[in-house]
Amino acid sequence: MPKIVESDSAIAPEQFTTIISSCKNSSIGKLLPTALYVHIRALDALDPLLQAYERQARKLVDNFDRATILKFSLDRPKISYLDYPDFDRDPHPRLYQSIVVDLTTQQVAQRQYQNSANPPILHRKETFVTPDYPQYRKFATLTQAEINLGLLDNPRFIGTQQEWQKLLAKQGIDFVGHRLICPLNATAQTRQTVAIDRHKAALRRNELSRPVRIALEAELFSETTTFFDYGCGFGEDVRQIEALGYVSSGWDPYYCLNTPLSSADIINLGYIINVIEDIAERRTALIEAWKLTKKVLIVSAQILVDDRRRGLVAYSDGIITNRNTFQKYYEQEELKLYIDGVLEVDSIPVGLGVYLVFRDAAQAESFRASRFNSRVSTPRVRLDVRKFEDYRELLTPLMEFYTRRGRLPVKGELTNEAEIKAEFGNYRRAFKLVLQATNENEWEAIAEQRRQDLLVYLALSKFGDRPSVRKLSPELKADVKALFGSYKQACTIADLLLLHVGDLPKIAYLCQTSSIGKQLKNALVIHVSALEKLPPLLRLYEGCASRNFYRLESANIIKLYYHKPKITYLAYPDFDTVAHPQLQATLEVDLQNLSVVYHDVADEPNPLILHRKEALVAPDYPDYSLFAQLSDRERQLGLSDNPDAIRRYYGWLRCLRERNLTIKGHEIFER
Repeated sequence: MPKIVESDSAIAPEQFTTIISSCKNSSIGKLLPTALYVHIRALDALDPLLQAYERQARKLVDNFDRATILKFSLDRPKISYLDYPDFDRDPHPRLYQSIVVDLTTQQVAQRQYQNSANPPILHRKETFVTPDYPQYRKFATLTQAEINLGLLDNPRFIGTQQEWQKLLAKQGIDFVGHRLICPLNATAQTRQTVAIDRHKAALRRNELSRPVRIALEAELFSETTTFFDYGCGFGEDVRQIEALGYVSSGWDPYYCLNTPLSSADIINLGYIINVIEDIAERRTALIEAWKLTKKVLIVSAQILVDDRRRGLVAYSDGIITNRNTFQKYYEQEELKLYIDGVLEVDSIPVGLGVYLVFRDAAQAESFRASRFNSRVSTPRVRLDVRKFEDYRELLTPLMEFYTRRGRLPVKGELTNEAEIKAEFGNYRRAFKLVLQATNENEWEAIAEQRRQDLLVYLALSKFGDRPSVRKLSPELKADVKALFGSYKQACTIADLLLLHVGDLPKIAYLCQTSSIGKQLKNALVIHVSALEKLPPLLRLYEGCASRNFYRLESANIIKLYYHKPKITYLAYPDFDTVAHPQLQATLEVDLQNLSVVYHDVADEPNPLILHRKEALVAPDYPDYSLFAQLSDRERQLGLSDNPDAIRRYYGWLRCLRERNLTIKGHEIFER
């Protein structure tokens, strides 16, 4: 094979012929008629011949570090170093600078595009990089969408910024990140001059907003909690919270301007930052809401989903709807980075576009840990122990505490501590009596379950800023000490568990051998209630998705892929009440690049439906027997003989109709 001798001499014609051949045969890079273009990080994947050729050119370049793309010219021995500083961030980055090295004359020429009104831009970014590039899939998905819309049909006319923008304006298309949006109701000219009517973004509702409902369901409200809605719109959240017995008020610059701003335990900044078009004002609103917060700030914003159906218009760094209201649509992770960056905090996702910010670090960690708490029941009293019956009422709070935390209380944690110690001397002696009347193994199982809960929490905390033991609440400190001996020991075990979370063969083995869940090709599907019954490593695997995006609130089915790092959450709202519930929404989380894709299929006329629901839940699920009986009956009648034919609603109806059958509740009847 010919070699390039690295020297300061010019490239010989026969050497350049070999270079051309190597470029044309390269599986890496974007090959055009006159050049091969390659991302700098793909250089090591090129033919060694091209690598040696490039090293010769690099000797003549002073600011090589700024290069993003390498251009190997095919007409003359030239290599260009192209600077696209926004390559990862911008879907079509503009060229800032080019450095051209002529290996025949050994001369270097530079050209600046930074101030150009019409610089060259890039398309098909995935072609410049290798498939293992972190954002390869995101780039490729965008390119495919542009191909489908015909945007890349005439590459000669889209190579510069102005030409590209003219095409986008003509087609009524714009971008948010690496997502296409389709503004159907405005022209390029009106987008620049439209007046924003923020107050029109307020929605009239007869129920709690989603963020406030999530906070209530998370039990953030206690008897004395005060609530303030910063940007309350028509004030429905204020009225609803007040009706529940809490001190509640709100302010809005249009609807409630005369209400004074006041501090409260819980401040709601609900879908406010996404309707403020001015970036500085948006930041100020977030900071002012945080200043008013005593305990918890709820921040929510619109997340970019389902754009084509909404008829949206791109404006500034956000969207204008056809109501002339500004909407800044965030990516989920982008929203977290924005909140954390402005407030210098570590916000906690509790739903799509909804984050909590805690004033107290210990309270924040307690909340994070509580999300991994398994639901367990207090062991039943099985033996008739006379002494226990005498003290049953006194010992019930002790039993309930152990059920919640997997350990005995420490001083000050039980309200009837004095009474118990007066009778038994200490908690340990009191619990011995409990063990005499119950199954000791069940209590040990509770402690082990709580230990696993803490391991998942601690392992996931490694991804962020794992708290020191001083930042833990007294209850968490006591949990760790009782169940692990020390915080250091607990973190060590958690880190060992975390080492295996990227081991897909191990994940696959645990999924394939799971006694709970439905086995599909390359995936295990479970009901959300069964998650806590999976091995800690699978819980941790799922936690890698939910820690960043949490789960779709309505999702009750989780699909764990094991041939690739991916988790999907599926919403079947009628899971318990309908024999074969219909799919309404999905949230796919790619753990490789932390991208999230939401699909709303609620209006799909022929949706996917569920069968064999009992396979998705644990045997102790309330309706397990009901589900299983239905599945057995369907098998007996041959209804499940052809699974592919009954995956969707119409196919299932056809199957029932052909056999003259109908289903009411969870029972099958003849028509």
